[in-house]
Amino acid sequence: MTRIPIGLFAAALALGLSSCAGGGSTGAPAAPTSLLVFAASSLTDAFDALAAEFETAHPGVDVVPNYGASQTLRTQLLEGAQADVFASANRDETQVLADGGLVDAGSTRTFARNRLVVVLPTDNPAGLTSLRDLARPGVRLIVADPAVPAGKYTLRALDSLAGDAAWGPAFRNAVLANVASQEETVRAVLAKVELGEADAGFVYLSDASRAADLLRLELPPACNPLAEYPIAVLLQAPHTTLAQAFVDLVLSDAGQRILESHGFLPAPD
Repeated sequence: MTRIPIGLFAAALALGLSSCAGGGSTGAPAAPTSLLVFAASSLTDAFDALAAEFETAHPGVDVVPNYGASQTLRTQLLEGAQADVFASANRDETQVLADGGLVDAGSTRTFARNRLVVVLPTDNPAGLTSLRDLARPGVRLIVADPAVPAGKYTLRALDSLAGDAAWGPAFRNAVLANVASQEETVRAVLAKVELGEADAGFVYLSDASRAADLLRLELPPACNPLAEYPIAVLLQAPHTTLAQAFVDLVLSDAGQRILESHGFLPAPD
């Protein structure tokens, strides 16, 4: 598996084409086929494992992941970046691509689900013991930017709590007043909590599962939105058959076990 910044891929491709135009075979082995997979940053560990599984089953294929915020990946694709597969942390970004003629909305499949959890540094310097403590003045809270799926889910959870008589809008407003920064990815939120740069952070359950040393505060189930992850083959994918095979792996029993081992909830039946 090779990770290549998407901005460098076009240049590398052009260079490869120009060198191929220069003459006959040199006897060197053929370059591996590169399968370009754009995936939300929260999928990094799980998709690294899926990529390794796919490469083992498909000799000569090199899965090249491009991880980032779902809306950033969507923008790259709309601006002409080439990819075979797109996996997002919510349906909004996939729908925008469908509206732009880049994916077939009817063939998009939900392959995993997720929930939010609040993580705290191991030493818990703020002494937080319950979710209500997030409203305490002076708590340094880190969240994902509202433009990011995790940020949208966080705001949705707080709005849901505000509509619950047991919590109310005062709780939501006090929590939002404690937001110290809004990060571009949920992985950045997790990193800041791990480094002790925040007292608490809203992340996905899958992210918390890879940081077992962090403490957790659970959200009431009724107020915790269910994040759905859709996956689709790009209509102009360079390798449509391989792209569909990768999607099939993600949706297979083996793929689902890999995702669940990284903290994701199973896809709906």
